[in-house]
Amino acid sequence: MRQTTSTWLRNARPYHRAMAANYFIGTSGWYYEHWRGLFYPQALPKSRWLEFYAQHFATVELNNSFYRLPSEKAFAQWHDSVPENFRFAVKVSRFITHIKRLRNVEEPLDNFLSRARGLEYKLGPLLYQLPPNMPRKDEVLESFLKLLPQGSSHAFEFRHQSWLDQGVFDLLRRYGAGLCAFAMPDLTTPLVATADFAYIRFHGSTGLYWSCYSDQELESWAQRISRMAQEVNTVYIYFNNDAQAFAVSNARTLAGMLGV
Repeated sequence: MRQTTSTWLRNARPYHRAMAANYFIGTSGWYYEHWRGLFYPQALPKSRWLEFYAQHFATVELNNSFYRLPSEKAFAQWHDSVPENFRFAVKVSRFITHIKRLRNVEEPLDNFLSRARGLEYKLGPLLYQLPPNMPRKDEVLESFLKLLPQGSSHAFEFRHQSWLDQGVFDLLRRYGAGLCAFAMPDLTTPLVATADFAYIRFHGSTGLYWSCYSDQELESWAQRISRMAQEVNTVYIYFNNDAQAFAVSNARTLAGMLGV
């Protein structure tokens, strides 16, 4: 018989963290109309959704920044809407990753980072998601890594299988950049730490973006994450299966398993 989330949380004991890492667990985005009534109260105005979200989670992944660069005012408003210990991960513009493909991006990169810094100390990692039709080219990646400023955390999500290689992991380590590990129906990456933080994304179990992870799947991930967390200072985890607010449920369940 399949164990439900509520049953698991009543019976479970969190995996031992050994105080090795600080966990930030949340969802990819928060502004979903279909979460009204499932997560957000029916009468709550959208202008207060982020405030409400931050009462339940300590982090969120900004993904609208992938499609268009938010204004300085938007970053400032987001900063002011959440508690002091809240952290934003920011998905970097597709203009940099998908159109320019990391080449000749000094100006747009500087422009993007200057806006993101409006989050101040609440800025977490910057996520660079590369397109699935972009195969491995170490020289392109290294040239881009040289552009990235120190003092910020940078994570790379590789959607082409050729990047998932020890040589690439070693390159990321040399520059202190993180490998974004992820799970999706047709591709799951190794859970490897290449920086002093780890970044993990869950895109759906059996269907991309819409399917829910079972408690058994999350329990297996919790064990693996707990072991890996002893190698890093901070672990950022985001659920991107927003349909039916599965991301909210899965994030809460995994947080309970990890003792967050």
